[in-house]
Amino acid sequence: MKGPKRPLAILGTGNIGWAIARGLVKAGLYEAGEIRLTRRSETGLAELRARGYQAGSDNVEAVKNASLVILAVTPQQLNGLLAEIRGSIDPQKHLLISVVSGATIGAIRNQLGPDVPVVRAMPNTAIAIQESMTCVAATGADAGSAEEVCQLFDALGMTLVIPESHMVPATALCACGIAFFLRAIRAASQGGIEIGFHAEDALLMAAQTARGAASLLREAGSHPESEVDRVTTPQGCTISGLNQMEHHGFSSALIRGIVTSAEKAAVLYAPGK
Repeated sequence: MKGPKRPLAILGTGNIGWAIARGLVKAGLYEAGEIRLTRRSETGLAELRARGYQAGSDNVEAVKNASLVILAVTPQQLNGLLAEIRGSIDPQKHLLISVVSGATIGAIRNQLGPDVPVVRAMPNTAIAIQESMTCVAATGADAGSAEEVCQLFDALGMTLVIPESHMVPATALCACGIAFFLRAIRAASQGGIEIGFHAEDALLMAAQTARGAASLLREAGSHPESEVDRVTTPQGCTISGLNQMEHHGFSSALIRGIVTSAEKAAVLYAPGK
C-alpha cells in the first residue's frame, strides 16, 4: 500500500473476517500483532490471541485505536454493531470498509453520519491465500478511498471496481461462487473415485485440473468455449461427457444457483431492524 500503514481493526472475526486477517499477514502487509480483531466468543478470542493478534470483544475500543475499520459481521448483526460504534466514528480519521452482504453505503451512513467515508468490498474466502476475487464499490467523494481499498485487496488476489448496484450480484458470483466451484471439484473427484482412483488422488487431480482451467482463462484471456473446442474432437470422449452433463442440466443448474443466491443476498440485510 502507498503511504503510511493505517492502524487496522476487523470487527467480526467469523469466516470472512478471519480470512482477511490471515491474508493480510500472509501478504506481509501487517504483522499479526498490528491487527485488532473482535468477536463475541471468548473461546475464539483466546485462539486469536494465541496466534499473536490483538483480540477482544470491545468494538468501541478497537475503533478508537484504528483508522481503517473493516465491518465483517453478519447482516443480522450489523445494525447493532453500528449503534455500538456510532459515537466513536470520526469522519476525519476513519475509513470504513464493509464486507457485509446486502448493506448499502447509504444504509450505513444513515446510522453513522453522512460524512463518514464508507467503501463496500466483497471478497471471498480465498483471500486467506491471496487468491480472492474482490469487488469494490464507492460513491461520490469516496472514489479516492476506493483506490486505497483496491491497493489493500490487490495484495490478496484480484480486485474489480464496480457500481454499487452490482454488489449483490457480485456476492452471488464471487463470494457464493467459491462454494459452487468447490462443489463442482468435489463432484469431479467423486467421478474419479468411481472410475478407479483413490479418494486423495482423485481430489488432487480434480483440484489441479480446475486450477489449470482457470489459469488458461486468466493468463490467455480466452473464452471458455475456445478452450473447450481445443479439447473436444469429433466422436471423442470429451464431447460425450460434456453432452451427458448438459443433458442433466449442468450449465442451467449453475446459472440458476447463482441467480437464486443473488435473490437471497438482496434481502439478507434489513436497514430498519
